Amino acid sequence: ETEVEQLQRLLAGMEKDHRDLLARMESGQAELERLRKAEGERAAQQERSSQLEKEVAGLREKIHHLDDMLKSQQRKVRQMIEQLQNSKSVIQAKDAAIQELKERVSYLEAENLEMHDRIEHLIEKQVSRGGSSARARSKSEYVSR
Repeated sequence: ETEVEQLQRLLAGMEKDHRDLLARMESGQAELERLRKAEGERAAQQERSSQLEKEVAGLREKIHHLDDMLKSQQRKVRQMIEQLQNSKSVIQAKDAAIQELKERVSYLEAENLEMHDRIEHLIEKQVSRGGSSARARSKSEYVSR
């Protein structure tokens, strides 16, 4: 009987150990599953982080390229403005030269009219003094000049 009681106690202890071990195993499996899930999430986050880093690097490169293009366009615009200002200066200088030439032409035309008037006056004087042959000669001299 004592042996049976000892075996029953031993069996009860073994059953208790078995239940404890099963509970610990289930707890360990649950913890393991949770850790695996967390590791999977972490891996997904790392992959997403890696993707975002690649995107950021690409965007930085594009921004750098656009900055270079912008600086190039700004240089071109500055050059065009300088050329435009230089062209305006040249045009103003040519306009001044044209104006000066117009004034000279006006002055020469006025002198020419004055000379015509003098020649006509001289021709009239000669005609009134010498007759028609002097007048014809003077007009022909005037036309040949």
